[in-house]
Amino acid sequence: MLLLNHHPDYRAILEVADADTLSIDAARDVERFLRYREGHKETPLLSLAGLAGEIGVNSIHLKDEGHRLGLGSFKALGGSYAVIRLVLEEATRRLGRDVDVSELQNPEVKAVAREMTVSCATDGNHGRSVAQGAQLVGAKCAIFVHSGVTVERINAIGRYGAQMIRVDGNYDDSVCEASRVAAENSWITVSDTSWPGYERIPGLVMQGYTALVSEALCQLPQVPTHVFVQSGVGGIAAAVAGHLSILLGKNPPFFTVVEPARAACLFESARAGRAVKVDHGQSTVMAMLECYEPSLVAWRILSRTADAFMTVEDEDAINVMRKLANPSNTDPAVVSGESGGVGLAGLLKVASKQTVRDKVGLGRDSRVFLINTEGATDARRYEELVGLSPAQVTLSSRSPG
Repeated sequence: MLLLNHHPDYRAILEVADADTLSIDAARDVERFLRYREGHKETPLLSLAGLAGEIGVNSIHLKDEGHRLGLGSFKALGGSYAVIRLVLEEATRRLGRDVDVSELQNPEVKAVAREMTVSCATDGNHGRSVAQGAQLVGAKCAIFVHSGVTVERINAIGRYGAQMIRVDGNYDDSVCEASRVAAENSWITVSDTSWPGYERIPGLVMQGYTALVSEALCQLPQVPTHVFVQSGVGGIAAAVAGHLSILLGKNPPFFTVVEPARAACLFESARAGRAVKVDHGQSTVMAMLECYEPSLVAWRILSRTADAFMTVEDEDAINVMRKLANPSNTDPAVVSGESGGVGLAGLLKVASKQTVRDKVGLGRDSRVFLINTEGATDARRYEELVGLSPAQVTLSSRSPG
């Protein structure tokens, strides 16, 4: 269930390229880019004081990415940011001068973008972000979806004008097919996972995620002592852990990576001491985390910065969705999708056993930081699992008392 990090690189400094990707200066660039995004505003940080009292910790704060840029997911920070960066870089090359984000709607820049096609594979949220970014800059877009992606999530991507390409199999199969077709057509692959020879663009995607860390540290009353972040290929976990290690130096919070037991590629990589691909078995309800091979860059960062890796079951994820929608105390109600509250599921599992609490140093003085990585990105599926519609949960959170 929980495995402490014993990798030889544990607590070693980040490689130069990774440190540059997640640096303070890079995070400031992301914040500057966001100021040019219509509808951009900080997502809320919620105090779950009632729950903190129930499990015996000082505080729990939840960053709610269900409100991010109209996409309902933290992924809005990554794919679209990478697309914008790539268009500006290509415009700089073609126009023979530095092109800034402030010129994004310049006719010359738009003309460059129209000649570009970006593509990716997705479980839903990343593809929606890439498609949104492409629409914003006027580039063409092709999104590959595997057989497990729901119709509602496919339609949500298609609304941004992307060409939708269906692939038999799972997420990893769609990644392979997307890479193959993109190479044949000279499209630009904007993936949130990386492999040998393909690291820079996934690094840009991860760089976009640093914005939520910057916001959270300004919103938090104190630096957290413990962080639990869910993971698929590892991008969000690595971005948060890596950026915190740069910001906080030798005193970062205890960082735990949480995965579905049915798709635990990082947990098994930690067990093996190297990046490994796990077998595909029964699908998990945590659809956005159903990945069977870690991102090369993410694993490299997490092998240095994560303190522990753990797994949770499908029932844990569903129970957290319901718990957040129907808090038993004065905490606010939160709309959290199938993968959104998995970090909290990990915390609750750790908190339930004293021997495990001792392993991670979770006690009365602990200050925990979590991320609700998605809202109800498939409203029908959410209602099936929770028994309430997202609108009903949102309404209850606004009710007095």
